[in-house]
Amino acid sequence: MIWQQFQGLIGSYPLALRGLGMTVALSLISLVLGTLIGFALGIVRTGSNQLISRVIGAWVDLIRGTPFLVQIFLIFFILPELGIELDAFTAGIIALSNLAACFICEIVAAGIRAVPNGQVEAALASGLSRRQRIQQVVLPQAMRMSLPPLVGQYVLLIKDSSVVSAIGLTDLTRVGWLVVQRVPNGLLVFAIVGVGYFIVCYPLILLARKLERRMGTAHGEVQL
Repeated sequence: MIWQQFQGLIGSYPLALRGLGMTVALSLISLVLGTLIGFALGIVRTGSNQLISRVIGAWVDLIRGTPFLVQIFLIFFILPELGIELDAFTAGIIALSNLAACFICEIVAAGIRAVPNGQVEAALASGLSRRQRIQQVVLPQAMRMSLPPLVGQYVLLIKDSSVVSAIGLTDLTRVGWLVVQRVPNGLLVFAIVGVGYFIVCYPLILLARKLERRMGTAHGEVQL
């Protein structure tokens, strides 16, 4: 029995690599898109236009307050009824990027608001434009304060990518369900799946820690 399970696991190796590759690709693309969009939304949300800020805040609250599974079902199953056809991979990218952007928006906005007003006022008195104040004064400090929660969000994004298995994508989680049909030992199979997610997440955590130390050393306290 044990030998048969071992043979089943060895035979599933190519499928597992495919699932791992799908998880990495899906997470990486969504991470990049979500970060870019989230940073833009976070900057706009802390701007002077209260109407736009409230609209962004309402969207963020809606996404953060509803299950991700429901969101991805709406994108994959409901949009085609409105004439918008999406394959599973594209639907997964859109759903994950949107989820990440909303959380990152709040993280970035909180980091920007945490920058002391005195430094912003000093930058204004120095004649810097809003864009220069954001680039040279606000963002460097906001980034330092935002890195720890950003790391947590990136790791959560990778783990949330497992939900795409519900719309048919052969990611690492779906591979686990497929392998269980060959190897009837769910504990062993999903323990290996968990190790796979850990392998993907852990280097990202180490890299973020290294970047955090470098930024802390490079920027220090901003002097105006």
